[in-house]
Amino acid sequence: MHDRTPSAPHLTDSERIDRLRLIRSDNVGPRTFASLLRHFGSARSALERLPDLARRGGASGPGRICSEDDARRELAASRKIGVALVAPGEAGYPPRLATLDDAPPLLGIRGAPEVMMRPMIAIVGSRNASGAGLKFAGQIARDLGDAGFVVISGLARGIDQAAHRATVASGTVAVLAGGHDRIYPPEHENLLTALLEHGGAISEMPLGHVPRARDFPRRNRLISGASLGVVVVEAAHRSGSLITARMAAEQGREVFAVPGSPLDPRAAGTNDLIKQGATLTTEASDVINAVAPIMERPVAIDLRERDGEPLDFDAGLSERARIVDLLGPSPISLDDLIRMSDASPAIVRSVLLELELAGRLERHGGGLVSLV
Repeated sequence: MHDRTPSAPHLTDSERIDRLRLIRSDNVGPRTFASLLRHFGSARSALERLPDLARRGGASGPGRICSEDDARRELAASRKIGVALVAPGEAGYPPRLATLDDAPPLLGIRGAPEVMMRPMIAIVGSRNASGAGLKFAGQIARDLGDAGFVVISGLARGIDQAAHRATVASGTVAVLAGGHDRIYPPEHENLLTALLEHGGAISEMPLGHVPRARDFPRRNRLISGASLGVVVVEAAHRSGSLITARMAAEQGREVFAVPGSPLDPRAAGTNDLIKQGATLTTEASDVINAVAPIMERPVAIDLRERDGEPLDFDAGLSERARIVDLLGPSPISLDDLIRMSDASPAIVRSVLLELELAGRLERHGGGLVSLV
């Protein structure tokens, strides 16, 4: 059972180095990377323009641009521990993850590449899980694995751990918040080693990166984005698992929730998800039946640089100042910014990109932006 996708051209070594340099440079995230690549045509051309764009955005000094030597060292060090850096559309890059607007431009994968190409179901939940929750997570993961699905989760304590352990033989994928050489929590290194034989691990972070609190929501979008749907077994209010469920819904993925006792705070989040329309789930067939129609459709990956909106860097000083003046610490939507500034969408997006490269812009959910 594999996701059906079009074949993709393989990056040359030179292109891979250039792309690695661009995504590892200061203030370049996946969306900014995509905009730059789309506008300038290549990572190398975008790298040449970074200093000028950051200066136009008001950067106080030259931002760090990843050197070719640093990129080559990272590539060599990754290969030494069995990590391949792959681009969307290349073999080993989870097909459904590649369809996201903020898909990692290069993804570090380790393990069995073919497992990354199979349909995945995410299972997430409480780190402080109940015994019943752990038992159910293991059972539904095992049943999904027996049905041919790959179980993907975040290698965390509790529900994640139970789901991974139950599917070591059938294939499971761990999504890391840090680099491949900085496993969190450390006591799960043996679990990771065991699952790599038939499964895999993925990370968008460079080697040596120790996960911080803000890295876990970034990781969560990869868990939901690579999957057909997300099963939430236990989740308290305001938990990371609910963030994953929200991201899944925003990405157009199915959301499944396992009901629990109203007296158990670990079930409060899952019970609320059911009230909000998530599929009530008590067995693997609930998941399998819901995703069956989706699996009949091939995964549509645009192997050209994503369409997206055009950029226009020809704004005059007064027009640029008008856009910047409308920004502040309170988030504002892109649509409101375009309407209030009376500037073209292409110019507004270009000014925002310049501010982002200068480290002066923060992007929020729902298309909101604010000045740092």
